[in-house]
Amino acid sequence: MKTLVTYFSQTGNTKKIAEAIYDEITGEKDIKEIKDVSNFEDYDLIFVGSPVMEFNIPKKVTNFISNNVAGKNIAFFMTHAVPEGFEAIKSWTGSIEDFAASGNYLGTFECQGELAQPVYDMLMKSDDPEMKGFAEMSLSGKGQPDEIHIQKAREFAKEIQAKVQ
Repeated sequence: MKTLVTYFSQTGNTKKIAEAIYDEITGEKDIKEIKDVSNFEDYDLIFVGSPVMEFNIPKKVTNFISNNVAGKNIAFFMTHAVPEGFEAIKSWTGSIEDFAASGNYLGTFECQGELAQPVYDMLMKSDDPEMKGFAEMSLSGKGQPDEIHIQKAREFAKEIQAKVQ
C-alpha cells in the first residue's frame, strides 16, 4: 500500500500536522505540498490537509480533491484559528465529505492553529463586531498546534491507516 500526505499551508500550522501524520504512517509513503501533486493515481491512501480560510476550505483544494478522488481512500486534516469545539466550524467545513463523494471517505482531523498576524490585524480593524470576535477568539491559538495536537494527529494517522490495511 502506498500513502500520500499532501497539504496546503500558509502559516506552517497545516504543514506541522502533515509532518506528524507522515511520520506515523508505515509502509511506502510520500509527503508533498498539494501544488506539487498532479493526481492521486499512484496512491492507495491519501491524506489531504488544508487551513480553513474565509470560513471554508480553499477552492484550489476542494477542486483538486473533487477531480482526483474517485475510487480512492481519503482522509482530511485541517487547521483553523477558532477553538476546538467551536460549533460553526462544522458548518464551515462540513462540505468536505461532499468533495470526496466519489471516493472512500475515512475521516477528518481538525485542530486549532495560530492565526497569522496580518489576518488578526485585518479582523481587528473590521467594522463587523463578529469579525473582531473571531480575532479575539483566535488568541487562544497562540503556539498551536502544540505537542498535544501533534500527538492526536499521529493517532488519527494510525486509525485511518488501520481502516485500509
